[in-house]
Amino acid sequence: MNPSKQHVFLNGKIFTSDRSMPQAEAMIVEDGRIIWIGAQQDLPSAGSFPLVTDLKGKRVIPGFADVHMHPVMLADDRKKITAMPPQINSIADLIQAVRERRACQKPGQWIEGWGYDEQGLDEKRPPNRYDLDQGCSDSPVMIMRTCAHICSVNSATLELAGIHPDTPNPPGGEIDRDSNGIPTGILRENARSLITALIPRSSREEQVQNLLELGDVLTSQGITSICDMGNLGPGDNFPIYESAVLKGFRQKTGVYYMWDYFADDPDFSIPAEKLDRRRQIFAAGLKLIGDGSVSGRTAWMDRPYLGSDSEAGFPVCSDELLESAIRFCRQNRCQLSMHAMGGRAISRMVDRACREHPWTRSGVPYVRIEHVTEPSEDSIKKAAAHGISFVTQPIFLYAESASYIKNLGKERIKECYPVRHMLDKGVCLGFSTDAPATFWADPTDPFPGLKLAVTRIAANGTDCGKGQAIPIDTALWLYTRGASLAAGFPDTGMLSPRYRADFAVLSDDILAVPPQEIDQVQVVQTWIGGELVFER
Repeated sequence: MNPSKQHVFLNGKIFTSDRSMPQAEAMIVEDGRIIWIGAQQDLPSAGSFPLVTDLKGKRVIPGFADVHMHPVMLADDRKKITAMPPQINSIADLIQAVRERRACQKPGQWIEGWGYDEQGLDEKRPPNRYDLDQGCSDSPVMIMRTCAHICSVNSATLELAGIHPDTPNPPGGEIDRDSNGIPTGILRENARSLITALIPRSSREEQVQNLLELGDVLTSQGITSICDMGNLGPGDNFPIYESAVLKGFRQKTGVYYMWDYFADDPDFSIPAEKLDRRRQIFAAGLKLIGDGSVSGRTAWMDRPYLGSDSEAGFPVCSDELLESAIRFCRQNRCQLSMHAMGGRAISRMVDRACREHPWTRSGVPYVRIEHVTEPSEDSIKKAAAHGISFVTQPIFLYAESASYIKNLGKERIKECYPVRHMLDKGVCLGFSTDAPATFWADPTDPFPGLKLAVTRIAANGTDCGKGQAIPIDTALWLYTRGASLAAGFPDTGMLSPRYRADFAVLSDDILAVPPQEIDQVQVVQTWIGGELVFER
């Protein structure tokens, strides 16, 4: 050891996420990595270290790894209308917000919003073209649903996109129509693509600045590693992150390419150097959308939705697209991510993945399944046996239970996201938020999701199946080390020698507070690479 280059942290209650040594009191950091951690009585004399930080008995945890989110989308969305409480509680509120935004803009300029859930609106229905026309009729308006699989647009947008009564549904998508066949302005799944290409993109400079601002929010929440799971339109996010890093962006980031927008490009490739997971920004692999959302009734389920004998969602990914993605990932030895919420979508992907030999390097699951709302027992067993990871979002039940009850019923939602059972069966499992595709005004906040995982009680008091509740130390592990393993991050997610010194200091001891108070815990310091990057 060379004490002149080392930083020692003392007097902490350190939760390590290292199951071989779950707790520690002190650690030594050098060149951004932990070189020693353990009991304080075993630490060499602190007087020999030039940098000493007294943690003052505070609880310390590894930095959160939010390995399924859409940061570039979210960074831009933060500038748009936020169509959820506390700002918006009704379609009337949304109409007024659109009207106010139009008053600040010129005719023809796009008005965008995000986040509505019809069960969170007083009217208990999604906004349609006629509602949005009341807010603005001379400019295109697009409001994305919370799940990001459905959007509502006004008449000007439909006209701009050429969507008329005789416009056919695109493969894997639906254009909602009234009893006379007139489009209502609600576009589901791949039908969104009829308009997304028309929406002006922010400039590169704006995207970088927005991402830097989001990075500050993430550090304030103790989030030190993330995965960008792709856009809802064409574009490569990798250069945006590279530019942001030059201006101070700190999170370690795995970037996934939404295969829908690259599959037909014969020149698309991922250079080998970008696939190096030791980089701060690296290319992780490809992303596919296998089905929709439970709250939007488009997830492809094994059983029909409540109130229907046949409505069970639908697949949105063709066999050809799936096979081409597998070929690319196998050839490039990168990870394949598949969005699959419903049981049929999960089974489809797990069964297909099981026919392959793992193609990724050791420590990186070759396939990861996103969301995993209602997995069959067969899918759970196969995933565990073949090393397929699952990445799920406890915030969904916490924030969207009203929609889940409407679409599935009170008893069925208790079976959704069976976290305890999946862990018991040996699945490689991690937590995340899917921000901004979540009905929560602060979608990246990890603590409400932790609270749901421990209590299985939603924000509105709904019982979401207490039999699947897990202890807080397990929930923390899933949001740190478990998430890092599921995404294939090589050196993050736990506080152990040779791992990155990414950690958060908390206001309260999250391992000791009553479960109903978990969401009141705050991050008071965030350290990335041994450097203090946030202090409250």
